[in-house]
Amino acid sequence: MDKKPDTIRPDIIRIASAQLNPTVGDISGNLALAREARADAARHGADLVVFTELFIAGYSPEDLVLKPAFIEECREAVEELAKDTADGGPGVIIGVPWREKSGDKKGLYNAVAVLDGGKITDVHFKVDLPNYGVFDEKRVFDAGKPSGPVNFRGVLLGIPICEDIWGDLGICETMAECGAEILIAPNGSPYYRDKVEIRHQVVIKQVIESGLPMLYINQVGGQDELVFDGASFAINADHQLAIQLSQFEESVSVSTWRRGDKGWYCKKGPASQIPDSNEADWRACVLGLRDYVNKNGFKNVVLGLSGGIDSAICAAMSVDALGEERVRCVMMPYHYTSGESLKDAEDCAKALGVRYEIVPIVEPVEGFQNTLAHLFEGTGSGVTEENLQSRARGVILMAISNKFGSMLVTTGNKSEMSVGYATIYGDMNGGFNPIKDLYKMQVYELSAWRNTCVPPGSMGPTGEVIPENIISKAPTAELREGQLDQDSLPPYPALDDILESLVENELSVEKIVERGHDKAVVERMENLLYIAEYKRRQAAPGVKITKKAFGRERRYPITNWFRDRD
Repeated sequence: MDKKPDTIRPDIIRIASAQLNPTVGDISGNLALAREARADAARHGADLVVFTELFIAGYSPEDLVLKPAFIEECREAVEELAKDTADGGPGVIIGVPWREKSGDKKGLYNAVAVLDGGKITDVHFKVDLPNYGVFDEKRVFDAGKPSGPVNFRGVLLGIPICEDIWGDLGICETMAECGAEILIAPNGSPYYRDKVEIRHQVVIKQVIESGLPMLYINQVGGQDELVFDGASFAINADHQLAIQLSQFEESVSVSTWRRGDKGWYCKKGPASQIPDSNEADWRACVLGLRDYVNKNGFKNVVLGLSGGIDSAICAAMSVDALGEERVRCVMMPYHYTSGESLKDAEDCAKALGVRYEIVPIVEPVEGFQNTLAHLFEGTGSGVTEENLQSRARGVILMAISNKFGSMLVTTGNKSEMSVGYATIYGDMNGGFNPIKDLYKMQVYELSAWRNTCVPPGSMGPTGEVIPENIISKAPTAELREGQLDQDSLPPYPALDDILESLVENELSVEKIVERGHDKAVVERMENLLYIAEYKRRQAAPGVKITKKAFGRERRYPITNWFRDRD
């Protein structure tokens, strides 16, 4: 007598990892992407294709999930995809926001649906909802209860969803105790520097505790401030890395799993090399900018090219992201703009092959000065007059943006944004900032690195794209005669160490002084950091690179009298 299908115990299963780039809110587009990936997986003999966290909605949908129509449309898309599995091809595990009435709870879950045989065979809920850093899922989702594995064609699969493997709730152990044979973890894990190694250690810990192998699947792409870098992988029960997919690249990769004497194991597969920190940071900035521009429907970008390092690196990233034909650079000289800056800006534009124009700002600045003369009578010239230059440039760039539909790229680094060394409604104007989370010294390091390397997927040229003189000269805003950044700030190596200590590491003034810094300088930088919060609240979004980026991840009050003093 033949066994029933659900009692058959196969000794081999082929699982496709769909490391893809969904778009938040594009439910029909994400469904089409899933169908295409499933067809690709079928051609390669897959039994199952696994998509990432909340794939059908796009991650992270934030408060979109509070709209009943959105949840209903997501469910309908998954039901449509389930019908496709009646063809006998690969089954599907796919992330979806899911509403299910449950007493007095919201009944809204971060879930995965298991699809096979033309129907939804199981829905599994996320248990551990993250509520730190960039995550606040407890606002919108209910936590699921710990549960056992799902039976997929005779293989018992434990499906911990993202945070379920990062926390200490023993979720993977529970699944193992309930009979799970393989752990499959769909993720929406955003990039920060050296994150891949951290993920490996997290998974190894769960593998050790559960005794089971794990397939970790992460999405790719930019979503507002976040960049998802893929780098999916599998680790066997012996703690060895079986497969490693590429970082920052989409793929549908089939892995082969066999049942052995000691349980299931993944055969050795792709072993992509993970980029070093500089390449990874660069590619994250480029991917974040590219997806922000393309997913929001901009045809091209414009930015001010000053001859300084920040605008130069942003121009290079823009070309790598979009190609030279979609990047427009504008030099806007004033009395204090040096001949050296004019040459450096022109050389940079030529090296990148971008459209380059010069628009002098003498007339608009003097127009503002004349208009304000009777109001400013009897006062000395100072920062206000300097900022008129920056704001005139901001007005010109925004006019170009409005007229031609180009997104304005903002070019301020994290060091400047930390201490408010930026002009609100001036050089802070713009739609997106690719270097918002890079400190000044990281900007220098990456600029030098890009002159010797062309990362995969880059659309820019080889060779020196940022003139060496831009990298080697002393930084200056050129808003007054002979001005240098170090007139009002500590040298950038010292400043960056102080700021990283304050922002990323939350160190006290005393601890930072112990690192060799002058106490008065540290206290002044701390004060500047706090009083610049109102500017940062109004700044353009930008790519998250560090463990603690400004914005949704570091939420300090604008009105704040606290200072760390003995």
